[in-house]
Amino acid sequence: MQAVDLFAFDNSYARLPDRFFARLPPTPVAAPRLVRLNERLAWDLGLDPQRLASAEGVAILAGNCVAGGSEPLAAAYAGHQFGNFVPQLGDGRAILLGEIIDRSGVRRDIQLKGAGPTPYSRRGDGRAALGPVLREYIVSEAMAALGIPTTRALAAVTTGEAVWRETPLPGAVLTRVASSHIRVGTFQFFAARGDVDGVRQLADYVIARHYPQAAQAANRYRALLDLVIARQAGLVAQWLCVGFIHGVMNTDNMTISGETIDYGPCAFMDAYHPGTVYSSIDSQGRYAYGNQPRIAQWNLARLAETLLPLLDHDQEAAIRQAQEALDAFAGGFEKAYAAGLGRKLGLLDARPDDLSLAQDLLERMARNSADFTLTFRRLCDAVVDEQSDANLRALFAEPGAYDEWAVRWRQRLAQEDATPDARRDAIREANPAFIPRNHLVEEAIAAAVGAADFAPFETLLTVLAKPYEDQPEFGRYAEPPRPDQVVHQTFCGT
Repeated sequence: MQAVDLFAFDNSYARLPDRFFARLPPTPVAAPRLVRLNERLAWDLGLDPQRLASAEGVAILAGNCVAGGSEPLAAAYAGHQFGNFVPQLGDGRAILLGEIIDRSGVRRDIQLKGAGPTPYSRRGDGRAALGPVLREYIVSEAMAALGIPTTRALAAVTTGEAVWRETPLPGAVLTRVASSHIRVGTFQFFAARGDVDGVRQLADYVIARHYPQAAQAANRYRALLDLVIARQAGLVAQWLCVGFIHGVMNTDNMTISGETIDYGPCAFMDAYHPGTVYSSIDSQGRYAYGNQPRIAQWNLARLAETLLPLLDHDQEAAIRQAQEALDAFAGGFEKAYAAGLGRKLGLLDARPDDLSLAQDLLERMARNSADFTLTFRRLCDAVVDEQSDANLRALFAEPGAYDEWAVRWRQRLAQEDATPDARRDAIREANPAFIPRNHLVEEAIAAAVGAADFAPFETLLTVLAKPYEDQPEFGRYAEPPRPDQVVHQTFCGT
């Protein structure tokens, strides 16, 4: 069934050769019902929220109706999963409806996640359960509010059907928006088949869509690699500065655009420790919080391998170019991470010893099980009034560990000319009061799945939309979990 136009689709990816994807429509569901529409995002995309929320719009968002101008497809890609290469993965439960140009002139993908089986489903049902859909909605929108590049959630609908994940669960479909869904694994798909022309076509497409500045370089493919590496270095630094753990950093979950994607067993740390792992499938800690920069560089090395035939006709020269590009990751990450930590400490002018000052605090936090988010947020008050140190000291198992560090911090602050109020404002802008704490996310999901009560989900979204504001009426959402509320594991949901 074809719907009237609700989206002004212009589908550039669908104009690539057929071996890039499989064309197929979403699989209809029994009884779609809108759970939430992201009206502000809809407006930003140039869409009509009222029409999207209508029966006609919900039918499109559920996959029961194909919008006018849509050319639905499931994209092909490969990937390293926990270090093991799988030559064909692809969109096993996602359908790209098409692309639109938003109000800012940016091309954006509109994708349905949980839209039914595809040729890449590998015996899966192609569906999504309500819990993981709500988790992705919550965390992706929280990341956007934090100012971190991310895919977005446009809508969530329930399907009126059950999906089986050991037990029957309510089904749902997420409408996801992205700058594109091209991944490191997309390049790997063609490289694994020896399809150099496919790699070249994909690289040219990515340059035109995401990195047009590379087209003017002497070696456009080296420039592309440099730009992707720089963007990913900055992204991972941003993750670390808010205590985010992706949980499943496979190469098929790393976008070429530099957006965070695929919020499966993701989590935000409560007590700080670099070895923190939440994902139930990461038994070896490969994707632990502190390992994320190393894994990002490893993933980018896999991208560089696919580009070798394009970098230079001479293989040894190509390898040298790739290695030079990869060597720049560490410096780019460290620069972005140090700058982010400096902002979190309220330091306005970077100095050589600032990183060691921040790392000293982190080490003390790790030894004392101090809450990551609250420790940095409470610096807002401590920078104005030393009496507020009591609230910070209380986060440390041994309060003296904070006291020793605070002496160094205040000595460093004294080297800059800034009023305490200006400093407090700077710290506030760098340190959120509210993150999607795991116990609150689980609370919202449990209410929705177990009792069809979406009020906790809506309240959590309201709080997380303004993460840097105090919002005293929502004070409990800023607090770490009680011992009985601690979440030790998160799950993928596929």
